[in-house]
Amino acid sequence: MLYVPGNHDPSLKPADLTWIPLRETLPPPGPEGCDNIDGRVVDVQGLRIAGLGGSLRYKDGPNQYSQGQMGRRALKLEFQIRLKRVRQGRKLDILVTHAPPFGMADAKDSAHVGFVSFLRLIRNFQPLLAVHGHVHPYGRALPERKIGPTRVINVIPSRVIDL
Repeated sequence: MLYVPGNHDPSLKPADLTWIPLRETLPPPGPEGCDNIDGRVVDVQGLRIAGLGGSLRYKDGPNQYSQGQMGRRALKLEFQIRLKRVRQGRKLDILVTHAPPFGMADAKDSAHVGFVSFLRLIRNFQPLLAVHGHVHPYGRALPERKIGPTRVINVIPSRVIDL
């Protein structure tokens, strides 16, 4: 199970364990049995998957970023993807984000409009699929959208997707 943290999740940065004598007794941050792919590229069952968690900053708290901050995080991820692509000759298959790409959520409020840098990642790598959460439809059916050949799907509250 792979995940990226959302804006309501606690910080997943490891705690400073300098003064804790029994370091191995602390559980790893995040949901048990799951792998955090925030800012990482992983290969799972023949698919290359990249992830970026967090939302646009609308108040103080972890996992919230300005457009510029997420842009820098996305550039780091893009560099990782390009390194893997050169070594293994494959592009990105799935992009997992908490927030939507900019303009894909039909949102008017600043917290839900999405990140411009996600559009750049999708346009540059054209993954088969980009999945996001963060935008709660409250009973409405949100349509699947496309950016070029990439399917963009809001997976709130849950979704089974055929590739």
